[in-house]
Amino acid sequence: MKIICIGRNYAEHAAELGDELPTEPLIFGKFENTLIGPGEAIVIPPEATHVDSEAELAVEIGRGGRRIPMEDALDHVSGYRVANDVSARNIQYSESQWTRAKGYDTFCPLSEELVPVSQLGAGSGLRVVQRLNGEVIQDGNTDDLIFDVPFLVAYVSHIFTLEPGDLILTGTPPGVGWAREPKLSMQDGDRVEVEVEGIGVLSNPVVAE
Repeated sequence: MKIICIGRNYAEHAAELGDELPTEPLIFGKFENTLIGPGEAIVIPPEATHVDSEAELAVEIGRGGRRIPMEDALDHVSGYRVANDVSARNIQYSESQWTRAKGYDTFCPLSEELVPVSQLGAGSGLRVVQRLNGEVIQDGNTDDLIFDVPFLVAYVSHIFTLEPGDLILTGTPPGVGWAREPKLSMQDGDRVEVEVEGIGVLSNPVVAE
């Protein structure tokens, strides 16, 4: 399977990081080693001095395809999950690409719940929240996506042949710890929750390696 991630897909998140708005989706990837389930620990490696969670709506592909027309995109989606794109910011902003910063073991918690596209349609109008130790850190809505789900599925399929089980993480709303003053990093002993309206809550403890 492929874990295809979209960066800077909420305008306010791009702004809080001082980044220009993308004119096309910014694509990066994670590998399967990053995947963990609900209740499993996010492990902070010693190289990471600042680690953020990113609350995201994840799209799961149900029917494969290549160069999918946007009007047919939802026919290729089986449903939606809750995802957490964990990021080592000190590494991310010291390198020109993000594979290492976002690729550590356990850096992609994913919910067990898969809510079918028949219930959530294009995934619009869904509240996306991150709570760290019970405090709301991120609070956004998928209506604010720069590139929506049908566009992303079609666009990505022009690059990669999509296959059943592939995931597209659609981006994160504003409020991440790196953009706060003072900065807020996850620590050993924390618990992070990501909630997407209509799907559920993904909860994971945080431990130091």
